[in-house]
Amino acid sequence: MTLGTRSARPPQPTLEMVAAAAGVSRATVSRVVNGSPKVRPEVVESVNAAIERLNYVPNRAARSLASHQTQSVALVVPEDMTKFFGDPYFAAVVQGITNRLDESDYTLNLLVASSDPRHKTMRYLRSGNVDGALVISHHTGDDFVDNLESTMPVVFGGRPTNHSGADNYFVDVDNVAGAISGVQHLIDIGRRRIGTITGPVDMPAGIDRLTGFTQALDHAGLVAAAVEHGDFTAAGAAAATRRLLAENPDIDALFVASDLMAVGTMGVLAEQGRSVPGDIAVVSFDDSPAAVSGPISLTTVSQPSREMGFAMADLLLRLLADDETVPHHNFMPTRLVLRESA
Repeated sequence: MTLGTRSARPPQPTLEMVAAAAGVSRATVSRVVNGSPKVRPEVVESVNAAIERLNYVPNRAARSLASHQTQSVALVVPEDMTKFFGDPYFAAVVQGITNRLDESDYTLNLLVASSDPRHKTMRYLRSGNVDGALVISHHTGDDFVDNLESTMPVVFGGRPTNHSGADNYFVDVDNVAGAISGVQHLIDIGRRRIGTITGPVDMPAGIDRLTGFTQALDHAGLVAAAVEHGDFTAAGAAAATRRLLAENPDIDALFVASDLMAVGTMGVLAEQGRSVPGDIAVVSFDDSPAAVSGPISLTTVSQPSREMGFAMADLLLRLLADDETVPHHNFMPTRLVLRESA
C-alpha cells in the first residue's frame, strides 16, 4: 500500500513579508500593528492593505513575550453593576473606547467594582494582566485606584477625585461652564425660583455642576430656591424631587445634574400634576438617549460622551507607545440642546 504524500502547507505570512509588500521597514509594520500614533496615515493604510492581502495574523504571544506586554487594557469602573449597565452615559463612553481600540491590537477587560474589600481588582491589575487602565466614575474614597498610576499608565474619564496633580491624564468637559449655560437658559426664559437635583457630591462632576448652578444664580442676583442631592440614578432623583417639592412647592424651574436623574424627576412632576415647562421648566445634563425617552423631551447640556471615550483610549494607546507629547488635561466642549422641557 502506497501512502499518499501530504501536501505542503503554505508558509505563514511574516512581519518581514508584510514589510516587503508594503515597501516599509519591519519596525514600521510593528508600529502599525501595535496602534502607534507615530506612523503617517498613508503608511498605515499601505501596511493594513498588505496585512489584509497576505492574510497576516500577528503572533500575540510572541509579541507579548518580546515586549513584556499583554496587549490588553482594563476599564475600571468603581460602581455598582446595576448602575453601570443602567446608565446610558456609560454605554456611550464604552462605545467610544471600543471604537478606538478596534483600530489597534489591544483588547479590553471590563472591571466593575463598587467596593473591593479584598483588593481583588488591584491584585489583578498589578499582576501583569494588563498594560494600562482607563478609570471612569470614580468617587472620593475609591482608595483601590489611588496608587494605580504608580503601577501602569492610567487615563481617567473625568477629573480625578483624589488626584489633583499636574501629572494626571484625564478627559473631561467643563462641568461648571456647562451647568452655567443650562441654568442661564432658565433665567433667560424668566424663571426665578430655581432649584436643583445635584449629582453625588463625592464626584467631581456632581461638585462642579452644583458650582455652576450656584455661580449662574449669583451672577443673576438670585439665590437657590432649593438644593437636594441625588446619586445619578432615576430612583434617587425621584426621591430627591419629592423632598424638594415638599419643602419648596413654589419653585418654577429645576436644573437636574443628569438626564437619567431627570427621567425620575419628570415622573414625580407628572404624578403631582405639575406641567412641564408650564409650571416647572427642567434642564438636565448629558444629552443621552434618556433625554428623548419620555413624552416630554429634555432640554439638556450635551457632552460628547462617545468622543470622550474614544479620546481616553487614544491617550492611553499613545502612552503605551511611549508618545511623550500626550497632553495631561484634556477638556471637550459642551453645548445646550433646546427641546420641550425648557
